[in-house]
Amino acid sequence: MSKKAVLLLNLGSPDSTKVPDVRRYLREFLSDGRVLDVNPILRSIVLNLFILPFRPRKSAAAYATIWTDAGSPLIVTSKKQRDLLAAKVDVPVHLAMRYGKPAVPDVMRQIVAEGTEELFIVPMYPHYAMSSYETAVVQAMEEVARQKPDMKTTLLQPYYDDPEYIDALADAMRPHLQHDYDTLVFSYHGVPERHLRKSDPSHAHCLTVPDCCHCASPSHATCYRHQCVRTMDLLIERLGIPKEKTVLAFQSRLGRDPWLTPQTDVTVERLGREGKKKLLVICPSFVADCLETLEEVAEGCKETFEEAGGEHLELIPCLNENPKWIEFLAGRCRRWVNGES
Repeated sequence: MSKKAVLLLNLGSPDSTKVPDVRRYLREFLSDGRVLDVNPILRSIVLNLFILPFRPRKSAAAYATIWTDAGSPLIVTSKKQRDLLAAKVDVPVHLAMRYGKPAVPDVMRQIVAEGTEELFIVPMYPHYAMSSYETAVVQAMEEVARQKPDMKTTLLQPYYDDPEYIDALADAMRPHLQHDYDTLVFSYHGVPERHLRKSDPSHAHCLTVPDCCHCASPSHATCYRHQCVRTMDLLIERLGIPKEKTVLAFQSRLGRDPWLTPQTDVTVERLGREGKKKLLVICPSFVADCLETLEEVAEGCKETFEEAGGEHLELIPCLNENPKWIEFLAGRCRRWVNGES
């Protein structure tokens, strides 16, 4: 039998909260044409003149508020997920980050050195987006082609509506829904509207057709917004949540171009001004808590909500080490090992 292995892919984190480390991370991240998808010359100008001279210090301060003794929460949790998964399957499990460390090229060298002939690539992003799922997969496949072009690869497709993924999310949410709350905010990582149009193979559906996310289309296979909406709809149905108590929002915008709306910070401020006192926020586009959940939502949005008159904003933690989430990953790996996927 050929030797098999699993590769978990996430986006990454700076090595530390020091400004030079954060600057190096941001340079790599924002140099990616699938993140800052503009003309390379313009991207270099924007990055070097308008972002890198100022943003690293601000981002370093934000990371400092969530950093642990063990390091970046995203990296620490991702390693725990890797180890928990490895204990449930009979093949090696590796972890790599699209930006920062452990770097994809380095991890791929280890995979190749171990004599791996078949690789199961598992993006740790449930929803398809060119700036997360796609860019991580493309880099991994480029490294396979460069280091071992005869390696057989299998890719876990976006699992935003997989019943077992929805079960895991529902399991993580249930304890928090037992408490009184006014509104449940489904906050997803934001992307520019142009990313949806670029990912739409028809170039005539996403953000064009009325209620496009609920209107059946082949475009949904690569439509980030549709997949976010679908996850939310399935969770509302699974948990019996009153739809009128839910709101969809998007966070982490960058630049002046139109991004998906409504924006999370604007939404929680509006809810506070409307008299809502208790908010729950879930971030289903992340499977491990990170800067965008722990600092942007649990700290930043909480402060915004309270300043607008709200009393309590609670972040529902990401899946992290949830047993049903780990079992979902293990089940997909076992199916692949057994030739069922």
